Amino acid sequence: MARKKVAILGPGNIGIDLMQKIRSRSRSMELVLMAGIEPASIGLAMARELGIDTSHDGVEAVLGRTDLDFVFECTSARSHAANAPRYAAKGLKAIDLTPAAVGSYVVPSVNIADAFGVPNVNLVTCGGQATIPIVHAANRVQPVLYAEIVATISSRSAGPGTRANIDEFTVTSKRAVERVGGAREAKALILLNPAEPPILMRNTVFLRIEKPDREALSASIARMEAEVRAYVPGYRIILGPLVDGDKVTVILQVEGAGDYLPPYAGNLDIITSAAVRIGDLLAEGPAGNGTGADSTEGTAAPDACGTVRMTGPADAVRKTGGAR
Repeated sequence: MARKKVAILGPGNIGIDLMQKIRSRSRSMELVLMAGIEPASIGLAMARELGIDTSHDGVEAVLGRTDLDFVFECTSARSHAANAPRYAAKGLKAIDLTPAAVGSYVVPSVNIADAFGVPNVNLVTCGGQATIPIVHAANRVQPVLYAEIVATISSRSAGPGTRANIDEFTVTSKRAVERVGGAREAKALILLNPAEPPILMRNTVFLRIEKPDREALSASIARMEAEVRAYVPGYRIILGPLVDGDKVTVILQVEGAGDYLPPYAGNLDIITSAAVRIGDLLAEGPAGNGTGADSTEGTAAPDACGTVRMTGPADAVRKTGGAR
């Protein structure tokens, strides 16, 4: 099967890490373009050294290609809100690594089927990719009345786009925890920790469940941990589930693979690994080696999930494509 040709828009930390993962791990994709808006970008220079076409014309470079099957956007929520209608008009599928929430929320271990048949796929946030599987794993056993997620990342792993997206992070993560994870109500927080040496990404999930069944919750969460580890090897639960009355706490850690930044940058690894997983499955088609909700083998099965649409700037900026 011929590899699908893809582009990355946004040659920052996330874009560079994604580039390395596509080159080294993708079964079904070929990266043919890295685009940004800064001619002196480190990411563009790295891509050129690898023989990949580059451009500092931003989204215009992506829209000017006729050979692309889809584009990965690694810019900012504001940029993607402007770019998404232009991709749709061209018939180019977008996989969005920003918290713009223009398209369908997709977390590979929970609702991969929702990535098919839509023009735009949103990967929520790094914190969402790490914690939504846990919320979903609990909710498939007992209803989650409330979920609160706290994502703590090293400040050294947060590029300018990530820092610009803090507000969107909290809103998009909250909504996805509810709509994909299944919690009736949710809250999301992100903390940038300046500690030296840099800390690994750590996520705390607080749940409220009426009369929690610790044994059943533990089994479901352990199964979900294995499903996520299938595409994010550094993902692991380090504490829990701890049960105190109707409160359930799970703490998990994500160690990065070190494809670009060192292993402390698990926040890059969790979302770029999800992007490669989704890209490969889209390239192979719904009958390929898919993962569906609650399964690591076979054809994907739909899960209950709503699609969130957030309106963005009406005007499309010519050179939208800064690094995240």
